[in-house]
Amino acid sequence: MSKCSTELGITIPDPRQQAFCRACIYGVLRNYFSLTDDLSTLIKKPLRRKDADIHMLMLSALFQAKFMQTPPHALVSENVKAARSLKKEWACKLVNAVLRRYLKENQVSALDSKTHFNFNHPPWLAALIRQDWPDNWESILTANNAHPPLTLRINPQRVTRSKYLEALIEKNIEAVRTHHSPDGVIIKNPTPLESLPGFHEGHFSVQDEAAQLSRLVLNIDKPGSILDACAAPGGKTTHLLEHLSEKNSLLSVDCDQDRMKRLTDNLARLGMRCKTLIADATQLNAIPEKNYKFILLDSPCSASGVIRRHPDIRFHRQETDIAKLAEKQLALLETLWRLLADNGKLLYITCSIFRAENDNVIADFLETHSDAETDIENFLWGFKTKYGRQILPGVSNMDGFYFSLIKKRNKCRDQLAN
Repeated sequence: MSKCSTELGITIPDPRQQAFCRACIYGVLRNYFSLTDDLSTLIKKPLRRKDADIHMLMLSALFQAKFMQTPPHALVSENVKAARSLKKEWACKLVNAVLRRYLKENQVSALDSKTHFNFNHPPWLAALIRQDWPDNWESILTANNAHPPLTLRINPQRVTRSKYLEALIEKNIEAVRTHHSPDGVIIKNPTPLESLPGFHEGHFSVQDEAAQLSRLVLNIDKPGSILDACAAPGGKTTHLLEHLSEKNSLLSVDCDQDRMKRLTDNLARLGMRCKTLIADATQLNAIPEKNYKFILLDSPCSASGVIRRHPDIRFHRQETDIAKLAEKQLALLETLWRLLADNGKLLYITCSIFRAENDNVIADFLETHSDAETDIENFLWGFKTKYGRQILPGVSNMDGFYFSLIKKRNKCRDQLAN
């Protein structure tokens, strides 16, 4: 602890304690339904709503007992101490009794957690995944409960992937190349970012392999202007900049000021520049320029493909959100299409696995735009859909992502052909 922090009376948590707490939080989120079922067998009646903190404390304790093999004495004493720190002395006896009973009887839910509570997913979410992916739903739900890898995107302007892998070997950090992205590296064991070589020098960014594939699909193969809509926090913006020539210009747009701050911070860390604009991409006049040769739309979505990274999504998202999101996605496509030059390309992306946000949105768009046609190559990843490609969570250790590349035909040429 530094002298400054000591004088201010600030206690900096031990990194191991931080990692332990983080594991407990994520573990409870991933196993909430089965842990709640276990707890219901150990207490006589549910706790009051105002005592939700004690409820969550006991779920965390059960997670530690079931999955982290925390020593019994530490399990009981530390969680009783935590109840006391919440200024709920009455709960100390309850926590003590529940944990001692669990340890004595080694009680677990009599029902299989895989079938019970739909693999620890809300029923509507599990049902929709099963409806859209009847042959893959079980593997998707299993992947959603798994730990995601730490995947890096190497910045070729600073270092090659081969050289960076050599730097990792020198630090005894085990890593492998990604399967499909030529820029990716997967760190095999949990490692703090700050301890990875070249973090402050901009040698890499953290980005899942599926997101890294956007650059390959958009395939910026000619000079021209580029619009990155809904760009923050800037992962895809910086990836494009790492490979662009001087003949390309890039404008990054997002409506969220706080997220745009993260984008500008990422640009600064990587030593990059581009035009940025805080604006609503559904408003045509909000974006000053027109006739972009390339548009990247990473559309707001349910994020159902990245639940393994953000397990709280299963609680924040509601079934009624999907239709509302699809409306916004279509509105974004409508506006951005008017900004795309003839013979230009628009790449529509979501981190969703729901057809209502993916192929169905593209189908609705194509129905009213005779100058639009989808064109996506037969890449060696994901599932081919009618209008694009879909990666499912966990396949090749990637997040769930959808890609649809839409090309704009020249209207004058079509009229001459007719």
